[in-house]
Amino acid sequence: MEEFKVEDSKKTALGVEENIEAVLCYILGLLTGIIFLLLEKDNKFVRFHAMQSLATFGGIFLMSVFLGFIPVLGWIISLLLAPVSFVLWLFLMFKAFKGEKFKLPVIGDWAEQQVG
Repeated sequence: MEEFKVEDSKKTALGVEENIEAVLCYILGLLTGIIFLLLEKDNKFVRFHAMQSLATFGGIFLMSVFLGFIPVLGWIISLLLAPVSFVLWLFLMFKAFKGEKFKLPVIGDWAEQQVG
C-alpha cells in the first residue's frame, strides 16, 4: 500500500475542490466511480480515485454475487466481507479527503495505469 500526498489543489471540471470530488467518487462505490470517470476528464487525482472506486467496489460486488451461489461457506464469507468492505470504504474516503492518493495493492497500480 503506497501513499502519495497531493500538494496543491487543482481545478476540476465541476468546479469543486479535488479532494471533495475524490471523496464523492467513493460515496456510492461503483456508481459514483463511473459517474466521475465520465464527468471529470482532466484532473488525474479525481480520475484515479474514480477508477480505484470502480475497480474496488465493482470487484467486491462481483465477489459477493459469486459467493452467494456457494452454499453455507460462501454465505459466511459474504457476511464477513460486508464489514471489511465498509471499513475499507470509510478509509478510502478519509484518505481522499486528506488529499492523499492512497493506492491499494494491485488495484491502485491498475487504476493509476488506466488514468495515465
